[in-house]
Amino acid sequence: MSSAKIEGFVAPGFERVRSAFSENFAAGREVGASFALVRDGELVVELWGGFKDRARTKPWTRDTLVNVWSTTKGLASTCIALLVERGTLSYEQTVASVWPEFAAAGKQALTIGQLLSHQGGLSGLREPIEVRDYADHAKISRLLAAQQPFFAPGASGYHAITHGFLAGELVRRSTGKTLGAFFADEVARPLGADAWIGLPQSEDSRAAEMVPPEGGPNMPPPEHPAARAALAAPALDPAAPNERWWRAAEIPAANGHATGAALARIYGMLARGGEQNGRRFLSSATLGAATRERVSGRDLVLQVPMRWAAGFLLNDGLTYGDNENTYGHSGWGGSFGAADPDAKLGFGYAMNQMYPNLIGDPRSLDLIEAVYASL
Repeated sequence: MSSAKIEGFVAPGFERVRSAFSENFAAGREVGASFALVRDGELVVELWGGFKDRARTKPWTRDTLVNVWSTTKGLASTCIALLVERGTLSYEQTVASVWPEFAAAGKQALTIGQLLSHQGGLSGLREPIEVRDYADHAKISRLLAAQQPFFAPGASGYHAITHGFLAGELVRRSTGKTLGAFFADEVARPLGADAWIGLPQSEDSRAAEMVPPEGGPNMPPPEHPAARAALAAPALDPAAPNERWWRAAEIPAANGHATGAALARIYGMLARGGEQNGRRFLSSATLGAATRERVSGRDLVLQVPMRWAAGFLLNDGLTYGDNENTYGHSGWGGSFGAADPDAKLGFGYAMNQMYPNLIGDPRSLDLIEAVYASL
């Protein structure tokens, strides 16, 4: 087995971040990974190392892409925020005003803000499906529109996979584009962010092999019907991202592919108040509406206290450091992207060795701690 080579750079003063990144490999926590930090619009850390494959034969390179699971939700939610900025959508309008079929089964009053903050009661599907059905956006969206919610607004129940189809249908109804195409045109390319929702076959050679965690997610067995639907109907295969069908599909809650630097660039723009490279993507008013707390308390699916904004996870004083104004999203296995608007920091971490922690991955916690110790 070859040893992991760490490449990239850190700006003076951020040497502790390189040490933390290297230590994750030395401790046997990583196969391959990338981490980046943007400070006030400038890339000050970009590190990568290890291997793209479980056998450790293919070196991880600067442009290696990897499936970031639910970290994708932050990218999808940024797309919705752009449509709010343009006046195409409003967080306070009903979902049914954009998507009339959604009014079925008592959902006519549900707002877009409630839907994005996991209050819609559509955390999973009642009708049995196969995992490969997630490649059929039209089918999943049709089922969700007709479905009766598992719970009423006022509580949250994490929409593990369905969140992306719901956001995607809002984008499609509003723009005529799929969410993946809108993200590419309006977020990724303008920011120079190497991130994709729906990976073209032309980029397949850059995709890392996901290495599943030992055991399932580190959480209690699902109790509420909303939890069983979200997590077990059907249960996701952690190795699914290694298959072409999964990479090609648009599953905007779970199959984004990105580098750490791409995530840091996107969240770096958000951390600067919606501006980057002289271009204003979002106003402070829109960004405030996108990232204000809309629901908090014990999540019915994740079974731990959560604070949700319109698609973004609000910091609990631990997950993304000790600044409670930081927000972002993490993914199954350990990846995350986050913005600290006070320090104007954008973080991005992407890796292929999955850990069972749904929240509080030890590798990301050590990287974040090293960043703040460097400031």
